[in-house]
Amino acid sequence: MVHHLKLRQKLPTLAIHSTDNSFGFGYRKNNNLRSDKLFIKKIDKDLCNNLIVDFNKFISQENLQNVKKISVNIGPSNFNASRLIVVLARTISQQINCPLDSFSSFEIMAKRIALKNNIVSNKQTFWIYKKLKRKGFIAGKYEIYHDKEKNSDLGIREIVLPKVIKELMNKELFVEAVYEDEKDLTELLDLSNKNLLNANVNSWQKVLPLYPISPIN
Repeated sequence: MVHHLKLRQKLPTLAIHSTDNSFGFGYRKNNNLRSDKLFIKKIDKDLCNNLIVDFNKFISQENLQNVKKISVNIGPSNFNASRLIVVLARTISQQINCPLDSFSSFEIMAKRIALKNNIVSNKQTFWIYKKLKRKGFIAGKYEIYHDKEKNSDLGIREIVLPKVIKELMNKELFVEAVYEDEKDLTELLDLSNKNLLNANVNSWQKVLPLYPISPIN
């Protein structure tokens, strides 16, 4: 079983990601970080066309056919980019008959934020938030854990999916969201490789963009 898991973790993985201002792709040929190939680009007005063109330049047909796991960031991020990258990920997953994992952008950055802010005690919870242009915030809640039996590194569970809240609660720990393209793309690849939920090939049907607010916000 352990041998089988190790083999599965070394299978080629594709990540598709977006933030408020950028989009990107990541490809990991095996479980070695040195095999990572990343592409990051600022969002422009012609994102719909550029996304497909840049993706085709990023990965060869041969490498794409070899992908065994796809992971996608479902937001919150740029409204249009979230919609387009999820459609792209779902389409590829269906076409190459490959499982699709999805993660919120806050879950992707949660480990980095916890380490940076020294939030490392076992089972401590914290919120990641993003201030809206109008009133209120988008916030998700996260829990830190360590699996001592497996001697694992710091782990993060998303216990509240990012949603709109009116104000930050005084008794809770809140940390502002910070997007870091390269680090978040790498983490998205890591999360997909470490995900023990063996998603089936039809998992793309359940993956949808995360829209906590309307696009006008």
